[in-house]
Amino acid sequence: MKKIKAFFIGIFTVFCGSTVTKAQDVYLSIPENNIFNRSEFTSVPTRVMMNPNRTNWDYAFLGLIPTAPTFTSVSGPTFTHSSSSSFTLPSSTLLWQLESMGGQLPSTGFSGSLPGFQSFSTSATKWFEPPSTSLGGGFNRGNINFTFKIPAAQFAANAYRAGNYSMDITQNYNDFTPRNFKTILVIPSSIRWITTSLTKYIEISSLNDYRITGTRVLNLDNAEIAHTVDFNVWAKAAATNIQFTSSKGVPGTRNIGAIKLGSNGSTLTTKALSADFQNFSAANFSVVAGNRNNFSPELYVSAEDFKTLFFEAGTYTFELNFNSKSTDNSINSLQNTAVQLKVLPLSEITIPSSGRNVNFNFNTAAQYTNGQSQVIPNQIVLSNNESFELYVKSDENYFKKGGLQTDINSNILQIGVDGSSVNAPLSKTPQKILFNGTPVLDRGLNIKYTIPPAGAQSLVGKENTTYSINVYYSFTAI
Repeated sequence: MKKIKAFFIGIFTVFCGSTVTKAQDVYLSIPENNIFNRSEFTSVPTRVMMNPNRTNWDYAFLGLIPTAPTFTSVSGPTFTHSSSSSFTLPSSTLLWQLESMGGQLPSTGFSGSLPGFQSFSTSATKWFEPPSTSLGGGFNRGNINFTFKIPAAQFAANAYRAGNYSMDITQNYNDFTPRNFKTILVIPSSIRWITTSLTKYIEISSLNDYRITGTRVLNLDNAEIAHTVDFNVWAKAAATNIQFTSSKGVPGTRNIGAIKLGSNGSTLTTKALSADFQNFSAANFSVVAGNRNNFSPELYVSAEDFKTLFFEAGTYTFELNFNSKSTDNSINSLQNTAVQLKVLPLSEITIPSSGRNVNFNFNTAAQYTNGQSQVIPNQIVLSNNESFELYVKSDENYFKKGGLQTDINSNILQIGVDGSSVNAPLSKTPQKILFNGTPVLDRGLNIKYTIPPAGAQSLVGKENTTYSINVYYSFTAI
């Protein structure tokens, strides 16, 4: 009975020992922060092999020539992605160096040395240089750990696609286990907006912006997205209406469909915004070297809509919701941008050169008896993006002769807008001639000048010469 018991114990011992020699691949999970920020990755000490038995190196020729431990890639010079052989990373991507054997570095006495960080190769690469003779010292039993690095420059130079990149490695020491293993770089699935600007402020400070005949383009600045998966850009407006607050605090709305979203270049297709998500990508954004894609989103408004819907002074606000969504819809990243279009109060009165002088000639008795009136077509061209009133005044209360004041009162001249019942006597005090004007761009006004009979008759007996006075027009916002 004792012999049988020993036999079964022996079998059990052999069975347990066999589990130690089972191959174990080396997995290195690369954080997305290192990939997206292009910052160096350094692993914690990582077990690559185990040494359960020996404590010294192999030496040949009477112990005089050491056999250096090596790694050799048997699958080629690149790390290959599990999904496709066309996705690869160069061997220079990953650097490694021995960290410890059995908890400490082997002895380097008698000309042994620890090589610096190096990469895998299809040729045998030494990971330690043993001492010249066995008298130089050995190493401890236990885990054989390495430190791994991916330099920052490798993140900028290569495309890291979500999934596993592997390389098959063999090593040359029989007593180190495993003899063959895979080194696997694990890349997480991730999408992240690098652009952090959450507000876009656009200011309109010139009426010339409304005189442009082509489509109005509003640039939203560059957008940059870091990713390890292919994705599409989806977008929508947060609401169906643009919120408007006039310069006087009066609220209103505009239809969001008047604005189209596209990009500078052909990256995005151009579509009208709506409150529903739409795919704006002209094509999938593929994983590229550096793991970042960028584009310049733009908003487009037709010239007519810009003049009609966005002319009034005030603030127009709406929010854009962007969603970078992987092509398999498994992950996404949201980014919201609040757009504020600020239209400053703008006004302008111009008088064409042909209408700068208004002349009254008194040559007949009838002209003195009946007075005179004349209309100057489109004498004033006015623009104002607020509700307004139009005023007229003179620089003096009396006409001048040769630069000197006379006794002819300015109020003998009446001014008004043709077709209006208002004819204001001219004076230094501004007189209202247009009431409740609504926002308007480049509106031409026919101005009517009248010297009524009483005023004309007051000129009888005056010296036969030229009398002049300056007339000024101005706005008042209401």
